[in-house]
Amino acid sequence: MDSVHACPITSLKNFRSLDSSRSSSSFRNRSLSFGSGPRNGYSPVVMEASNGYKRKIVTGSAGYLLEDVPHLSDYIPDLPTYTNPLQDNPAYSVVKQYFVNVDDTVAQQIVVHKDSPRGIHFRRAGPRQRVYFEPDDVLACIVTCGGLCPGLNTVIREIVCGLYNMYGVKKVLGIDGGYRGFYARNTITLTPKVVNDIHKRGGTIIGTSRGGHDTSKIVDSIQDRGINQVYIIGGDGTQRGASVIFEEIRRRGLKVAVAGIPKTIDNDIPVIDRSFGFDTAVEEAQRAINAAHVEAESVENGIGVVKLMGRDSGFIAMYATLASRDVDCCLIPESPFYLEGPGGLFEYIEKRLRENGHFVLVIAEGAGQDLLAESIHSMDKQDASGNKLLQDVGLWISQKIKDHFSSQSKMTTNLKHIDPTYMIRAIPSNASDNVYCTLLAQSAVHGAMAGYTGFTVGPVNGRHSYIPFYRIIERQNKVVITDRMWARLLSSTNQPSFLRAKDVVEDKREEEPPTQNLDEEKDSDEEKDSDDIEVKKEVSHM
Repeated sequence: MDSVHACPITSLKNFRSLDSSRSSSSFRNRSLSFGSGPRNGYSPVVMEASNGYKRKIVTGSAGYLLEDVPHLSDYIPDLPTYTNPLQDNPAYSVVKQYFVNVDDTVAQQIVVHKDSPRGIHFRRAGPRQRVYFEPDDVLACIVTCGGLCPGLNTVIREIVCGLYNMYGVKKVLGIDGGYRGFYARNTITLTPKVVNDIHKRGGTIIGTSRGGHDTSKIVDSIQDRGINQVYIIGGDGTQRGASVIFEEIRRRGLKVAVAGIPKTIDNDIPVIDRSFGFDTAVEEAQRAINAAHVEAESVENGIGVVKLMGRDSGFIAMYATLASRDVDCCLIPESPFYLEGPGGLFEYIEKRLRENGHFVLVIAEGAGQDLLAESIHSMDKQDASGNKLLQDVGLWISQKIKDHFSSQSKMTTNLKHIDPTYMIRAIPSNASDNVYCTLLAQSAVHGAMAGYTGFTVGPVNGRHSYIPFYRIIERQNKVVITDRMWARLLSSTNQPSFLRAKDVVEDKREEEPPTQNLDEEKDSDEEKDSDDIEVKKEVSHM
C-alpha cells in the first residue's frame, strides 16, 4: 500500500505552485521550485469561490489536492527575503532540522482504503528558512473578539513571547476591545514582561467585544499605524471578519500578514481537530455535573439539571457527559427530543426516578429551542455578532419538569438547576490547553514571518497546518448523531434516542452512500475508528 495513505504528512518534490516569486535557498532544507506550469504530474489551478475569493489549488498525481494559503508574494512582486533568525537561536541549537520542509503538506483524511485518492492536503505549519520581514521592521498587533474562552491570555502571551524570543521582534501592540478598538480606542503595548503571568488568569488582558467590524476603518488604522502583522483571535464570525480584512489589505497592495487563531469554546470550527479552551471547558463542566449529582442523590426523587454551553454544537455537553458517568440524559442541539408521550423525556425521567431515586439531566443551551419558541412565542433577535439570541432552555425545561410532576401528582420531586456557563468561560486554561495554545501561537508567528497571510492555524490529524480562511468559515462543526460517539453516549446514559420511526427513515434517506473519495469533508473520530478496522482487513489480504 502506498505509504502516503498512512502518513498525515506528504512531501511533494519539485511541484509547481501558484506562488511565483518566493526565493529559494539550500540551507538545511531542500527548496521548492516555484512557477506557473505543470511539472512532474503536479499542476496549479486557480478556482474562483462563490464570493470571488481566489483559491490557491495545487493538483497532483493519484488525486492529490493542496488547498494552499495566500502569500504576500502573490500580489507584491520582488519582495526581499531574509535569513531566519532561528538558525542562530540558542534554544534551537539542539534541533536536528530547524525548518519545516517547504514541500511538506498535511492530509485532511488519513484513514483510507488501498485504492483511495490522496485527497485534500494543507500546508504544514512551522518555521521556514527564509522570512519576509526584518525583525526591526515588524510592528505586530493582536486582537481578541467575541466571547471569553479559557486560553485567550495564553495565546496572547505566546504570540508576544514568540515574536520577541524567536524572531527578535520588539514592537507588539494589543488592540483594546475587539475589532472596534482599531479605530475607537488606544492600543496597549505588549512585552514579555507585561504578559509574563497572564496565562494564570482567565479572560483577555486586551479586552474583547462583539460586532464593531468596519473593514475600511480597520484597514485604514492598520495602514496609518504602520502595522504589518495582524493576529486575530476569535470564532467563525471573527475569522469571517479577518478574511474580509485580508481581502481589503490585498486589494490595497499592503505588505501586511493576517493570521487567524480559531477560538470557540463550543468546538464548532470545522477542519481542525479541536479548538483551544474546549478541554478546560469539559473539565470544568464536570464540576457542575458532580454538584448536580450530589444534590439529586441526597434527596428523595431529586433531579439535577445542568445547562452547558453549545449554541449550535453539543460537544461540551456530550464529552462532559461521557467523562462524568453520573448523567442520566444529555440533550444537544443536533438531536431533537420531545417531552410528552411514549418514549418522551418525561416518561424516561419517571422511569429512572423509580429505578434509582434520582436523575441528572445535562442540556446544551441550543437544545430544544424549537420547543421553547413554540411555548413562549419568542421573537428572533440577534446579538452584536449576528448570533440568534437564545432563550434560557435550562430554566424552561426545569419549569416544564416541575409542572409535569406536580400536575400528575404521582410523585414529589425536588429539582435543582445549575448554570455554570460564565464560570466556565472565565477560568484560565488547564495544562493541556496551555500547551495547545502555545503551539497555535507559535505556528501563527512562524507563518506570518514566512510571508503567509489570509490563513487560520490549527491541528489537522495532530499536525499543525495553515488553512485558508474560506475553509474555516464555510460551515460549522457539529455532533453527528449517526456516529458511534453519540451511540457511546446513549449506551452510557441508557437514554432513549428520542427519534421516532419517521425520523430514522428520513435520516437514512439523507445519508450519503459510502465513498472512498478523500475530497469529502473530514470525518469525525468515530468514523475513523470504523474505517480503521476496514483498512486493516484490506491490508491483511495484500
